[in-house]
Amino acid sequence: MIKLAIFASGAGSNAAKIIEHFKNNPTVVIDLIVCNKKEAGVWGIAAANQIDTLYINRESFIESDACVKQLQARSIDFIVLAGFLWKVPESLINAYPGKIINIHPALLPKYGGKGMYGMHVHEAVIAAGEKESGITIHYVDAHYDEGDIIFQAKCTIEPNETPASLAAKIHVLEHAHFPVVIEKLLSI
Repeated sequence: MIKLAIFASGAGSNAAKIIEHFKNNPTVVIDLIVCNKKEAGVWGIAAANQIDTLYINRESFIESDACVKQLQARSIDFIVLAGFLWKVPESLINAYPGKIINIHPALLPKYGGKGMYGMHVHEAVIAAGEKESGITIHYVDAHYDEGDIIFQAKCTIEPNETPASLAAKIHVLEHAHFPVVIEKLLSI
């Protein structure tokens, strides 16, 4: 059995799609949802799916290995960042080498790095006059959005595109591809 932890900071739409995808999988279980915002929608998704949760605060996450110890105590095998907005500390990266992935709402290496998340990304992509955008699923390393790329999917940016309409296109790509890519990685 492969035990996954999903880290999320917001509404949890990607977490919900991942949970749904693996619901009847005989070898993969979503064992834990880790969140850093008490008001995040992902708490309700975890409750509705009877998945244990862990709240983390910045100080303990960054400055101690408490989170690592909790993940290891649960025998977590793989970590998926699904809209998690904090940089992952090196203690966690070192504890899970090659076993932490993230999804980014742009075609890396463009439009990545500190501060590039959500609508900030879509606004920057449109302001730059890009003709396409997309998603990037990548391994997590010690730098924002610089880990090895696993998968990318693209969409066209229309002349009248808005950040909101681009975000909707990106969500479609995320929901369609993220669970499938995770499954492929875990079956290797």
